[in-house]
Amino acid sequence: MSSITLRGAILALAMASTSALAADHEVKMLNQGKDGMMTFEPAFLAVAPGDSVTFLPTDAAHNTHSVLSPAEGATWNGSMGEKVTVTLNQEGVYVYQCDPHLPLGMVGVIQVGKATNLEEAKKHAEGMNATIAMNKERLTQYLGQVQ
Repeated sequence: MSSITLRGAILALAMASTSALAADHEVKMLNQGKDGMMTFEPAFLAVAPGDSVTFLPTDAAHNTHSVLSPAEGATWNGSMGEKVTVTLNQEGVYVYQCDPHLPLGMVGVIQVGKATNLEEAKKHAEGMNATIAMNKERLTQYLGQVQ
């Protein structure tokens, strides 16, 4: 086997093993959960770069919409009642919401690897909290779990 072919085989094996290690996490969009009404569960999630998150609607009246991502990070905006899967390759903090239930504090946070944009996320949360009528503490609480 030539050295070029051997290098290609090693590279392909390394890439295949990296994707094989990636995990898929599930987040449910709930009318009622452990944090009360209108919540994502889990609402805080720490994942590794390359992992995927699948948002599962339990009611047609929920969606998931990213409102803050790190630079070059994935963004998403699911339709009402839509199952959404997003692969998160960029390290940082991602904040998302259910659009119709934002006033009720239906928000969530995903930390991917290092929290490279945590200060930006905290500043963004201050603005979001002004639009939340109930469960205002949730977003601050979830961001408080970021390490």
